[in-house]
Amino acid sequence: MEDLLSKRRERAAAAWALREELVLIGSGPVIGVPGGADQTYPFLAHVEYLWLAGHEVADAVLAFDPRDGWTDFIPPVTQAERVWEGRTDAPGTPLHELGGWLAARRGRPVVTLGAAIPGIAGDGIRAAALREQLMHLRRPKDSHELALVRKACEATAQGFRALVQALKAGASERELQVELETAFLRGGADRTGYGTIVGIGSHAGVLHFSPGDRRAQSGDVVLVDAGAEVSRYTADVTRTYRLPGGDDGFFRALHAIVLRVEQNAISRCRPGAEWRDLHLAAAHEIAEGLVSLGLLVGSAESLVERDTHALFFPHGLGHMVGLGVRDASGYLPGRARSTRPGLSMLRTDLPLEPGYLMTVEPGVYFIPALLQDASLRERHRDAVRWDRVDALMEFGGVRIEDDILVTESDPDVLTASIP
Repeated sequence: MEDLLSKRRERAAAAWALREELVLIGSGPVIGVPGGADQTYPFLAHVEYLWLAGHEVADAVLAFDPRDGWTDFIPPVTQAERVWEGRTDAPGTPLHELGGWLAARRGRPVVTLGAAIPGIAGDGIRAAALREQLMHLRRPKDSHELALVRKACEATAQGFRALVQALKAGASERELQVELETAFLRGGADRTGYGTIVGIGSHAGVLHFSPGDRRAQSGDVVLVDAGAEVSRYTADVTRTYRLPGGDDGFFRALHAIVLRVEQNAISRCRPGAEWRDLHLAAAHEIAEGLVSLGLLVGSAESLVERDTHALFFPHGLGHMVGLGVRDASGYLPGRARSTRPGLSMLRTDLPLEPGYLMTVEPGVYFIPALLQDASLRERHRDAVRWDRVDALMEFGGVRIEDDILVTESDPDVLTASIP
């Protein structure tokens, strides 16, 4: 790990190419639960600190002087922390020496990254520039990161296997969440990488739905979006199911369309491919699919140009994942977020490179907040078969999501073991 951290720091120093500026990267504080007496939220170090320091210590500062190299300033462990938490000293330079370190470099500009550092204010404009460079460095995953992501994917697969066993009429969203997350932990996960989504019926059309007490009934659609986390690296997977009962023809047809769109998008995840182009290709295929189902009218080209597809596919094709659920996502410098409904929610807009870890997650949803909006219905009045769409308002939605490693050759689907 020491060799790996040295390489990461060397790459950061080379990318920044600093001469006089000092860089301070804060790990962040422990945050107390409001009104919770001595209770705190679980500490998670800022990703910029963690990636370069390799450990999670609250209130720590990693300092860089282009003349002298890196110094990790670590706060002392208190007696109370030793007694109540069993904490021991972490390796590094005592934090109280940071003041002297800065005094010896008085007059030189300071840039702060990571979490805010009490009493130290850096150059915000320069911080944004250095942060952009560091984020770009973090995009290709190294061997250590990929090993952790693969472990997270293995634990996630165990969770989804347990979920399928529990997926029966009468099971609640909360109960399905418990079975899923318990299996994550048994599979080696530290926690979930983000809030688990389990949506039954119409809840499957709520993009970030929090599981509740709703119970599955025969014929219900069930959408589950979840990922296990191992040492801060997470998987991000979505599967959509339907309980037996009634006519499953429409679900099967829609699921097949979304699956085909996902598989085609995965096949395009190759070096040099523009993520925006992959998204637009998926949008065209979704539009074609909705035309084939008799829900949209017109050519796929015209429907996407008008953003009609965004009524049913309102989010981006996917994003980067790894050290967090949207790790290092963003736009290539110089590119701005589009105001078009069909592009405004893109979390990533850049060409793919080997080592990039992407989610591919197309979906089709029936969201009342969009489909019952009077202005949108008027704008797309001649492109949507509103009578058929209105009959599906309680359907929910279908999303399928996998984690894809971009390689020099074929894409590597890290979550392929989850059927």
